[in-house]
Amino acid sequence: MKKLSIAKLAKTVKLKREEKGLTQEDLSKLTGINRIMIGRIERQNFIPSILQFESLANILDFEITDMFIEKEENNSFIALRSETLSEYEKEGVEKLFTMMLALRQQILLRSKSENESFNCS
Repeated sequence: MKKLSIAKLAKTVKLKREEKGLTQEDLSKLTGINRIMIGRIERQNFIPSILQFESLANILDFEITDMFIEKEENNSFIALRSETLSEYEKEGVEKLFTMMLALRQQILLRSKSENESFNCS
């Protein structure tokens, strides 16, 4: 699945604008996109509309399709990656990990204690 990379878009817009010797204000006048929005695009704080995207690509001479990257669809271990979990679910996963670590610690301590008891006998 292809996904728009706002990082790639931001980097491309800034690089191409600077290569052409344009200020954000110049680019604003050429594209009709507000200068503040251009700054936000370059800082990865704004995703342009399709029309704005096309205008940027035409003026700055880049391929729109180059701004898309392949995104893997991998839902395995989604709880471990904390993606698409609600805050409540994240808290539950965190508690589960804490309990697992505490249990592991108890097992290690018990094993160590049993080994010491066995060696003393």
